[in-house]
Amino acid sequence: MTTTQETTMQMLERPQGRIAFTDAGSGPLVVLVPGMGDTADTWRDVVGPLVDAGHRVVTCDLRGHGASDVGFTDHGDDATGADVLALVEHLDAGPAVLVGNSMGGSAAVWAAAQRPELVAGLVLVSPFLDEPPASGLAKAALRAAYRVLFAGPWGPWAWATYYAGPLNKGRKASWLAEHVAALKAGLKQPGRLREFRTLVTQLDHSVVGAVADRVSTPAVILVGDQDPDYKDPAAELAAMGERLGARTVLVKDAAHYTQHQAPEEFLAAATALLTELPRSGARWAVTGA
Repeated sequence: MTTTQETTMQMLERPQGRIAFTDAGSGPLVVLVPGMGDTADTWRDVVGPLVDAGHRVVTCDLRGHGASDVGFTDHGDDATGADVLALVEHLDAGPAVLVGNSMGGSAAVWAAAQRPELVAGLVLVSPFLDEPPASGLAKAALRAAYRVLFAGPWGPWAWATYYAGPLNKGRKASWLAEHVAALKAGLKQPGRLREFRTLVTQLDHSVVGAVADRVSTPAVILVGDQDPDYKDPAAELAAMGERLGARTVLVKDAAHYTQHQAPEEFLAAATALLTELPRSGARWAVTGA
């Protein structure tokens, strides 16, 4: 039975602003990182079970997202990864298992490469381990399209429509409409659409590709078999699993958000990894170097 967990919003001071996070439970540290255009609420179905299983569960919002500040000028996997590492150090409870969705997963891989002693394990949901191959012209055209798509009052609607549709193809959380409405409303707040536009035009997963082969952290990767971000989800998943030496789970009838499209499958995969990691008292026992 899942209990209701009381959490309090806290802020982590960073050089360009503050990152919002919540903290629940006790035990070895698990940090949940959402993806681009999403908020910490994407993890709502899995926080309680992870706390009940004996973990300290921290969720955070990305720069310019959710309850975090706006005004950041640097965005991307490395910037997010640096924020996550700073959060783990701030909590003084590491190492942590990093759980990331989409670019949040990419940031977790980058973090594990930079500071392996702070990362005990990785649970990755539809991550990107490198920038998809494309010509310079194609990339420039895509970034120009993003600037237009997220430049006006239609921007929140455009993102909400894509999030609710292709990115959630297949099974849907009962609360998806509520979540999408909150995302849309958030992008209408002052400065947030501009910052989202900055993120999508700056995002380049090649910073992860440059360091992913250094990662030896125990990991599991989940990808929905209908995820539109991959040309061939099953093949991409297999390639990512081989590159990281990770377990892989292809989730049926799901797209980009296994954590709320198929929370039972997510929890089964995450728990299998967590129960195998060595512990030292209330922390993960990892040397990491």
